[in-house]
Amino acid sequence: MASNFKIYNLFIYALFTTIFIAIGFTGFTYLWFGNINFIIENIPFFIVLIAMILVGLNVFLFVIIRHQRRKDFTQLSKNLPQISSEEVDFEGLSQKISDITEVQSKEIDFLNERENYRREFLGNISHELKTPLFSVQGYLLTLIEGGIDDENIRDKYLNRINKSVDRLIYLVRDLDMISELEKGRIDIQNNPFNLVALIQDVIDLLEIKAEKNNIRLVLNHPSDYTLRVVGDIEKIQQVLINLIVNAINYSDENTTIKIELKETEDAVKIMVKDQGVGIKNEDLSRIFERFYRVDKSRNRNQGGSGLGLAIVKHILEAHNQKIYVQSKVGKGSTFYFYLRKAL
Repeated sequence: MASNFKIYNLFIYALFTTIFIAIGFTGFTYLWFGNINFIIENIPFFIVLIAMILVGLNVFLFVIIRHQRRKDFTQLSKNLPQISSEEVDFEGLSQKISDITEVQSKEIDFLNERENYRREFLGNISHELKTPLFSVQGYLLTLIEGGIDDENIRDKYLNRINKSVDRLIYLVRDLDMISELEKGRIDIQNNPFNLVALIQDVIDLLEIKAEKNNIRLVLNHPSDYTLRVVGDIEKIQQVLINLIVNAINYSDENTTIKIELKETEDAVKIMVKDQGVGIKNEDLSRIFERFYRVDKSRNRNQGGSGLGLAIVKHILEAHNQKIYVQSKVGKGSTFYFYLRKAL
């Protein structure tokens, strides 16, 4: 097909050249004799002559172009290294091309995944900020339009405004924390501390929240037991608070949340077990993403920011540890991680 196209171009070029020659000859005849009767009287001769010129030009151009190509290919071949077919590892070359293609395909998939994550994150944070802001706006408008004169409405709406503002502060604080963690700007102060005493303090802190839902918080060690580990006590406290609050938010009433400690030779396994709704398998790989919720309506009503588990993940990674989860739908979930024992 390409060869036919080149021959066609060659013919067109020769045809236009022949027409140009014929027009030039006709013009010369007119200028010399004052008319073109000479051409008209001998028109069969001139038709044959033009046809011969056309064919001759085609052959001439074809020969010239073919010769030039051979010359170019000869020059090019002199500059290429001499490689025999035996020296070329076609199988290895094919594998390299396949590897490059696979790597590029993975990079494209990664970029698409990051772009989808970016869109989802922007949508989530917009929703999280919009909900309390609209609530504050609505309550304020009611008070401005005369509700402030009614003492009951005023007190009720001011309390609701205060809760919405607390939610905004909570969200902004968590966003700031996770941003600093992801950038590696928060220093981890690894010092020995008593893990049992820390967990007991967290239980005391969250006991009222748990009691509102008739949920018991139980530690499998007595409060006076000493179990020393190494880590940043403030950051580990944040991890424990986030895990236990998450367990409370996703647990049904009249259930128990167990905090269990299991010692190994050089580490302690910390487990937070709930009897809640559980997590579906397709959600397990995403629960540590920012703003990702297993049950959006339930957790949002509880006032969570959707950042708690993401913060847990980053804090433990800063301690060179990981967070793990086991869950069954309708049976509950167990989150656990390890801390190194103090010497």
